[in-house]
Amino acid sequence: MLIDIKVPVFPESVQEGAVATWHKQPGEAVARDDLLVDIETDKVMLEVVAPQNGSLTEILQPEGAILIGGEILGRFDTDAQGAALESATAPVVEATVSQSTPGADVAANVEVMASPAARKWAAEKGINLAQVQGTGKDGRITKEDVVKFVPPPVVPVPAAAAPAVSALAPASEAGSNIPFAGERIEKRVAMTRMRARIAERLLQVTQSTAMLTTFNEVDMHRIIDLRTQFRDQFQQVHNGTRLGFMGFFVRAVVEALKRFPLVNASIDGNEVIYHGYQDIGVAVSTDRGLVVPVLRDADQLSIAEIESGIAEYGTKARDGKLTIEDMTGGTFTITNGGVYGSLMSTPILNPPQTAILGMHSIKERPIAEDGEVLIRPMMNLALSYDHRLIDGREAVLFLVAVKDMIENPAKILLEI
Repeated sequence: MLIDIKVPVFPESVQEGAVATWHKQPGEAVARDDLLVDIETDKVMLEVVAPQNGSLTEILQPEGAILIGGEILGRFDTDAQGAALESATAPVVEATVSQSTPGADVAANVEVMASPAARKWAAEKGINLAQVQGTGKDGRITKEDVVKFVPPPVVPVPAAAAPAVSALAPASEAGSNIPFAGERIEKRVAMTRMRARIAERLLQVTQSTAMLTTFNEVDMHRIIDLRTQFRDQFQQVHNGTRLGFMGFFVRAVVEALKRFPLVNASIDGNEVIYHGYQDIGVAVSTDRGLVVPVLRDADQLSIAEIESGIAEYGTKARDGKLTIEDMTGGTFTITNGGVYGSLMSTPILNPPQTAILGMHSIKERPIAEDGEVLIRPMMNLALSYDHRLIDGREAVLFLVAVKDMIENPAKILLEI
């Protein structure tokens, strides 16, 4: 029976998508739940899998085609089984291992059983599946096995044994990727849909908002002492959840938003929408761009639940498993450039939100305290806000409230 393979229905926040990669071709046998095609939206990569065992018969939307929800991607024949199906479900035979590949002592033509997601990830990262230890059923390699795989160190070839390549040799002999001396290389690559959408939104923010940034600094020594004292006990009690700084900042932001609800509001035309809840977006960097998954009802979450949620989102982001629902909504955003060494920045608003907090790296600096000069671990904080809605006084008092709670963490617990 022929059935249509359709684009998943997009939520209201996603207008369209694009065909990123077809993983199966017409006539190719496919097993149930095998990955057929990736659809890239401005938020996430959606995977469309085979509904049943069978064969892909026709591709109606080529790679790069712009799609709307519910549109037909291709057609699928559920009756194409037998020998074709056996070939689809048989273990994948890995190609002969090259002598230049780390771990080349693995036998050639090794049978490797791996899930489609694992094969895709390995291909993208250049990982030889023959070197990966599978933990799935019957030794099948899962995507998680590939993500966690650490390649063995490369043993350098002695200079005497290395094949000599003349600097004047043609590219076909020296390798097509080796440029000639003085050669100026350029490469033109189309933006991914997510990167293009990010660029569009950032430009829109700068043109349609009156964005302003206010700064302050926070003494981190009490939070650091608290974290050092209870880190191991926290991890043991909360099933391996690590105690970081973000949990404290999310809690401090939530309490500050309760005091200054205008910072938690948004603009819709000529109206102001006040949100009676705090959904906090936490910016996460991925290979494909910055994404902002949302901690729902953060005011009802403990520090342990916040840290666990952030860790889960981080894993899903690295694996490309974030859903559109994970990143939809949010009333306020926190971004931490400090993990990359940023000392100071002006974060850009995440519309329709009207404020965003930027955290930065912690540096020891001399400060004056009670008439003495002390060395303290200091962090710069930046609050960017839409001046159309939030006045400077409101923004500064909000940031001071966050600073006060981080410097006196007992206030977070006591909500004072």
